[in-house]
Parts: sequence; C-alpha cells; structure tokens
Amino acid sequence: MPYSLLDELPESMKQNLPRYAQEIYQAADNNAWEEYADPSDRRDQEDTREETAHKVAWSAVKKTYDRKDGRWVRKSA
Repeated sequence: MPYSLLDELPESMKQNLPRYAQEIYQAADNNAWEEYADPSDRRDQEDTREETAHKVAWSAVKKTYDRKDGRWVRKSA
C-alpha cells in the first residue's frame, strides 16, 4: 500500500533506516505499487502487489545503503 508520509512507514524502518533511506524506500515502494498493479507485470506472478512493491523498495535502498555492525550506512562513492 502506498505511503503518503514517512510517518506511515513501519516502526522498525523509522527506527533503523536513516531518513534519506526512508525517503528512497517510500518513493520506490509507491512507484512499484503503481507500476506492478497488473500481476502479469510482476516477475513472480504469485507475489502480491504489496510484496512486489516491498522487494523493489528494499532493492532501491540497498543500492545506496549497506548494513554494517547492525546499522544502515551510506555506501561510499
């Protein structure tokens, strides 16, 4: 389901992800929610729309952030 505000993200994300990572997640999730509305557009057609959006959003976060010592840190350029 799309997130209008960062405050709507799950509590664990708000507590663990840096703000910019939250913004990346929100934007990617919302975009994927729209892009993959039709199940035939999903790579794994058994995934729900929400599962697909979640996978896309985490992938976007992981392009910019790594988890090190239990914290999400921005990758070096």
